[in-house]
Amino acid sequence: MRDRVYPSVIRFALTLFRVLGFRFDLRGVEHLPTTGGAVLASNHVSYFDFMFVGLAGWRRGKRLVRFMAKDAVFRHPVGGPLMRGMHHIPVDRSAGAAAYRHAVEALHGGELVGVFPESTISRSFVPRPLKSGAARMAIEAGVPLIPVVVWGGQRVWTVDRRPVLHRRVPVSIWVGEPLPPLDGETSAELTDRLAHRLRELVDQVLAEYPVERSSGHWWWPEHLGGGAPTPADAAIAEQEAAARRAAK
Repeated sequence: MRDRVYPSVIRFALTLFRVLGFRFDLRGVEHLPTTGGAVLASNHVSYFDFMFVGLAGWRRGKRLVRFMAKDAVFRHPVGGPLMRGMHHIPVDRSAGAAAYRHAVEALHGGELVGVFPESTISRSFVPRPLKSGAARMAIEAGVPLIPVVVWGGQRVWTVDRRPVLHRRVPVSIWVGEPLPPLDGETSAELTDRLAHRLRELVDQVLAEYPVERSSGHWWWPEHLGGGAPTPADAAIAEQEAAARRAAK
């Protein structure tokens, strides 16, 4: 598979990161394989998360990550040609079997496939319940499932908020140790292991994130004293947003 578009997009992203002055704390890239397939399963807090997870792959021998994304993105007049040019995988949520097969074939072909198993940005900024697709793909393709945690991009651009230019925002990108499927393990069991590990990694990232804990930042989790919605309130907001999209 020839990649003429993806490297140019990465160079643009790296320039954007410099303009925004992101201060990256990138750890664990050695957990990504230098060759062969793997599923990268990340939490989701901002619109930058695709680029952040892709940066981890790029730092591991310039590996490219093929992301699964909703098909509406591929219909955008600007984003669509770019997404297709980067060989990302469109997902029609009403008929996801084709996207699933496409992803498994990519894994068999030695690609890294990026998935956000929460399926949408978490408004509470703590991991939502996970879908099982990432685990099912890893089991069927016989490849490792690798947890990734990103944090900080929501301070610049996230759901329900306009983008705000903040300079020198700290951004954490931590890649966890691979979770190889165990003999006889079901996708539900592997998803539970992934969820547990993502929560652990998020807690570790937040414990080291350079922020004043007592100031009640809107982008900081409620259970740690921040002003973000509780998971219960966030779930209500997500249901209301889904109803508005359906009404359109």
